[in-house]
Formats: sequence, structure tokens, C-alpha cells
Amino acid sequence: MSEEVERIITIPMRATKMAPRTKRAARAIKETRDNIARHMKADVEKIWIDKSLNEKIWERGIQNPPRKITVKAVKFEDGLVEVSLVVPVETKENVE
Repeated sequence: MSEEVERIITIPMRATKMAPRTKRAARAIKETRDNIARHMKADVEKIWIDKSLNEKIWERGIQNPPRKITVKAVKFEDGLVEVSLVVPVETKENVE
């Protein structure tokens, strides 16, 4: 039986701004892993970050990662957690 747990999580990255300017994006990746490990009860080594999420964090360069980010985490039966970026839903107000 396939037992998958799926959650949508908003990760605040407050501590990222405390890191030196040249290490902020890497710190944001580490914070993402730590937050997912805590909320999904998984090992940090068993967390796989999707390419789109990595690109979103590095989008504005090493010195200016986003303040918070919304992700979808899926935990598989073997303990592996896949983390991907949640695409915001376009509403009628946003389109116009």
C-alpha cells in the first residue's frame, strides 16, 4: 500500500538575513531543508529539493533570497521527501 503524505507549507526565511551577504541563498536552502525536516519528520539527508524551487531561491542572486516561500512537500513510504515550488493560482483580479 502506497502511503504518501502531502503538505503545503509556507517557509519564513528570517534567519537568512542574519547570514553574511555572500552566503544568504545557501542559507535559505539550508533553512528550507531544516524546516521541511521538522514539519515532515524526516532526515535532512532524505530531502530532495526540486530544480524550480532552487531557481526561485537563487533568482535574485546570492545576496537577496525571498523573505518567505510556499512549497509543496510530499513524503514517500521510504522516508524520501520531495519539495517543489507551489505555483500561485491566477485569479481574475491578478489577470486584469
